[in-house]
Amino acid sequence: MTGPTLVLTAAVAVLFATGFHLMLQRSLVRIVVGFMLLGHGANLALLLAGGPAGSPPLLGDGNDEEMADPLPQAMALTAIVITFGVTAFLLALAYRSRLLTGEDEVQDDVEDRRICAEENPDPDTWTGDPVEGDPVGGGGEPDRRDERPGEPPRGGRPDGDGG
Repeated sequence: MTGPTLVLTAAVAVLFATGFHLMLQRSLVRIVVGFMLLGHGANLALLLAGGPAGSPPLLGDGNDEEMADPLPQAMALTAIVITFGVTAFLLALAYRSRLLTGEDEVQDDVEDRRICAEENPDPDTWTGDPVEGDPVGGGGEPDRRDERPGEPPRGGRPDGDGG
């Protein structure tokens, strides 16, 4: 790797890291800026993948060794257009959210937190075996969530003959 390539690779890493960090924030403007930084990092990575600069491939001098690869340049231009469109859409969503809620931060979804709490109970209050996943003492808990410990399984009698 040459000096400029190493510096540009480090710049891609910084753009990606900063973009991901900003996208994990609650502020919509920071999310949009993080997306833009990710787009710039991707464009720079595509141009780095094209290799060293060369002569334009449209001239056709006959010397194929010095020509630049046009594919990474075309992909970078396409990525620029896509990033611009998605950024405009995200800015419109952020503006609309600011008008409706009066603030820039994304609110917690209370229903999602409730469902998550039901599916993943607090590990400090669970007294099960961490290896097997069974409750300590075994056999006292039902296999299904809708059955109670003292009830017979649905579709069968308590003696287990099923009919």
